[in-house]
Amino acid sequence: MRLDPAAVRKARPDAEVSTFRHLCRTEVERFRDALQDGAALTVGCTQEAPLFSELAGERDIPIGFVNVRETAGWSAQGAMAGPKMAALLAVAAEPSPDFPLVSLSSEGIILIYGRDERAIEAGNLLADQLDVTVLLSQPEALEPPGVATFPIAQGTIRAATGHLGAFELTVDDYALARPSSRDKLIFEQPRDGAVSRCDLILDLTGGTPLFPAHDLRDGYVRADPRDAAAVLRAVLKARDLVGSFDKPRYVDFTAELCAHSRSNIVGCRRCLDLCPTGAITPDGDHVTVNAEVCAGCGQCAAACPTGAASYTLPPADVLLHKLRAMLMAYHGASGADAIVLLHDDEHGAPLIEALARHGEGLPANVLPLGVNEVTQVGLEAIVAAFAYGAAGLRVLLRAKPRHATVGLSKTMALAETILAGLGLHGARVSTIETDDPDALGAALYGITPTAAVQHPASFRTVGRTRDVLRFALQELHRVAPAPVDVIALPDGTPFGTLEVNIDGCTLCLSCVSVCPTGALRDDPERPLLRFAEDACVQCGLCQATCPEKVIKLVPQIDFRAATAPTRMLKEEEPALCVRCQKPFGVKSTIDRVAAKLEGRHWMYPNADKRVAAIRMCADCRVITMSEDGFSPFADVSERPAPRTTDDYLREREQQAKS
Repeated sequence: MRLDPAAVRKARPDAEVSTFRHLCRTEVERFRDALQDGAALTVGCTQEAPLFSELAGERDIPIGFVNVRETAGWSAQGAMAGPKMAALLAVAAEPSPDFPLVSLSSEGIILIYGRDERAIEAGNLLADQLDVTVLLSQPEALEPPGVATFPIAQGTIRAATGHLGAFELTVDDYALARPSSRDKLIFEQPRDGAVSRCDLILDLTGGTPLFPAHDLRDGYVRADPRDAAAVLRAVLKARDLVGSFDKPRYVDFTAELCAHSRSNIVGCRRCLDLCPTGAITPDGDHVTVNAEVCAGCGQCAAACPTGAASYTLPPADVLLHKLRAMLMAYHGASGADAIVLLHDDEHGAPLIEALARHGEGLPANVLPLGVNEVTQVGLEAIVAAFAYGAAGLRVLLRAKPRHATVGLSKTMALAETILAGLGLHGARVSTIETDDPDALGAALYGITPTAAVQHPASFRTVGRTRDVLRFALQELHRVAPAPVDVIALPDGTPFGTLEVNIDGCTLCLSCVSVCPTGALRDDPERPLLRFAEDACVQCGLCQATCPEKVIKLVPQIDFRAATAPTRMLKEEEPALCVRCQKPFGVKSTIDRVAAKLEGRHWMYPNADKRVAAIRMCADCRVITMSEDGFSPFADVSERPAPRTTDDYLREREQQAKS
């Protein structure tokens, strides 16, 4: 592996850069010397990270590790990988904040769900470590065990909820095995709707999984019963799921920002439609996220238009900081045509390592950046990457993803539309879906170079996702080769304006009351309606709530909206109370109501005082009616009493007597 310290020094003139040939063995004393000053330290090796961490002991400033061998040096283009090494070292120096944790606890109560003797055999393997119950769905003839080590029952699971340590199952056709069974198991009288609670589920039925995205449900272990090796792996995995476990709280949710619904009218459903595990459910005007069920795919945070759901591993602004450090160091070391490769550690990292060890390695201009889940990548990260000077972006996916990636596909399609609208044409953003390292290499070496922005941005911003996205879009617009003010977007995007039929609008302001972001605004002094496009997330609540149906959503991005004042949609003269002169409504509306009622409704004949009451505020209307003593029912004949069954029976009895 060829090292290029000159490129690293050029990109990081503030850092002390040293190179070694055998740092983990014969030159280990030089590593100990570097620890003495207590400064921030980054080591370009991950293979020997345990050794270096042990040598460092307890240290106030943790040591950063980065793999420059498999990701840069071991490559057919390794001689040109100096700028990439500088970029990787710069990313490693970026701090990663701590993330909150969720605790799950399991006492080892397991339900083994199967169809035949293989479920009973799995129970025998686990009986010494776990509290086992075997549930057989529509079992055939099975020989009773000689010793009843654990309960055996029949039944079919109709519904399943919960997570590791807190599963709840609804079982139909439930019946325990009779202890008097002789040559085959005989079960008691079955019943439906039985409820079972357990900490773990081992599913050996081979049928439909009990949960969506079942691979991501903690505590639910599933294997094909026809694969003996897979069953053994599942048994060993279930055996270890006893005790307390910590998992990241992947999503930080702020209910006040949620645009799900108002007044029982549903607006935004993006997160509900995308969550693969069902961890998100409606909860009044907002949604709620079950942190114990959430598997961390991040699609809800990437799609949330208001930033109510934000990813924590890492937060959106921290991911942008890493992209910034990577691309600024790469360009600072004279790198060109940067392609950002986003991958996860579980699938992408081994694939990249295999390509480096057994193939041509990554191209010198491909900058890999590991994230927890590639589906967590939102529009703000893609936009920022191109603003920082990336020429392209690729996302590495499994050939068969463990859950749907619809959210990521929509985000990438939206990014392509925006990039093309700003003059960055071509296939800039796409996925590579493979489990083959050679196919990965072929896809990366086959990328046609495209020009990046000439003067990359260098902004560094913090805050919630929506704020970070706004700033990134403004910066991309500033450095784009062919900026335009307005770009039309497809339906369902979180940017846009409104078209209001002014003639049909009555200024009832119901749209203002339901707008979750304050994009629609009124004035307490005058009847008017204003609109701030920069705040609109196209949730559709205003359109669904408008009684006159005069609002239409127009998805677009207007780069002038961030600095533009609120736009006046409609303004009218207020209606002044004819008695106290206090404004109480819209003049045109009151005139229209008075014209429809005066002389045409029995409550409002041509009497001056009654008609005048329409043009009074609520307080004066009550006072006037009380002073003049008029009642809307004064000239109405008395309503006959309603007839009842007793009346008819009484009449029939009187007729019979007469």
